[in-house]
Amino acid sequence: MHICFLSHEYPKAGLNPGGVGVFLYTFSQALTAAGHRVTILGANDSDVTEDDTQSNLRVIRFAKPSTPGLNWWIIARKLNEYLQEINESHPLDIVEGSELGLAFIKKLPKVKYIIRLHGGHHFFSESENRPINQWKGYQEKKSFKKADAFIAVSDYVRVHTAKYLSYQGKPLETIRYMIDQNRFAYKEEYPEAKDFSLVFAGTICEKKGVGNLVDAMPNISRKFPQTTLDIYGKEWFFPNGNSYTDYILSRIPESLKSQIKIHPPVSHDQIPKIYGAASICVFPSFMETQGLVAPEAMSMGKVVVFTDKGPGPETITDGVDGFLCNPLDVSSIEHSIIQALEAKDQFKEIGKKAFKKAHAMFNVSMVLDRNLAFYNSVIND
Repeated sequence: MHICFLSHEYPKAGLNPGGVGVFLYTFSQALTAAGHRVTILGANDSDVTEDDTQSNLRVIRFAKPSTPGLNWWIIARKLNEYLQEINESHPLDIVEGSELGLAFIKKLPKVKYIIRLHGGHHFFSESENRPINQWKGYQEKKSFKKADAFIAVSDYVRVHTAKYLSYQGKPLETIRYMIDQNRFAYKEEYPEAKDFSLVFAGTICEKKGVGNLVDAMPNISRKFPQTTLDIYGKEWFFPNGNSYTDYILSRIPESLKSQIKIHPPVSHDQIPKIYGAASICVFPSFMETQGLVAPEAMSMGKVVVFTDKGPGPETITDGVDGFLCNPLDVSSIEHSIIQALEAKDQFKEIGKKAFKKAHAMFNVSMVLDRNLAFYNSVIND
């Protein structure tokens, strides 16, 4: 089978990939290891074209255009030119993109086109209570009409996307992300973990719940004065160019400045070590389609406090294999973290249950098999 993923997010040295990029990397490695051919096609972050082939994996990053107002057209033209060339060299079976990824793609005969719902414009407009951008909304609708099938990364994103966009009765299945459990390996105990230490990893922005997490710390530290919080993530800026990190730093009480630290982003390879050194991993995101950070920490057997929004309840059973909080309510974040800290003697048991849940839902072998079965059903339809 030959699958081409349309994405500008595939990991690259020197850049900190998001969840979609990490998923594509893990998925591509699993596919090629199983003997399938994979091509990654997208725009580069520079004006240089890179085309690298290693065994059954080809990664094409064409030069990023710099013509405001026309970039979408230039990118679409490049994608179509490359897809034609790729298909002529090694016939394609599947082309996969995200919600608006197929909008301007010219469909090739005998090739099936799949949209994987990573969280599109309509989905996040609803969750963030903001209006639909007409241009992006148009692209998603156009893209959905071209798809032959759809994969949702959680039941929540499948159901809530359907409120705005039609699947048109085409094949649709929920298949979750896969977690590299060699990298995020389970351990029954973490002697290196510091008591009362919290860690957050992700983009440092409002919708990831960082502000409310920081605001929860004073009451948490009153109950447990030793509590520390380490925040790792890439910078985010307000529309006026101001740094969100600077804004957060200004909100930290003077009495807690030694206990709350904001660190620069780290490579994905370093995340397991960071999780391992913490007592509790906290991800109070306002919304996720699924997210990788919580399942990755769970795979390691860590105690996780996750959002109760979106797919949170699909991922964690509150009080059993982790804890859930309402990220919009500072008192709820306080309560869930304090509840977790009070369960210190149960960390080993909770961590083992978290690992079992993550292994059942996100292990590479199972997720690979489900994707391949779905691909084959679409190809043979």
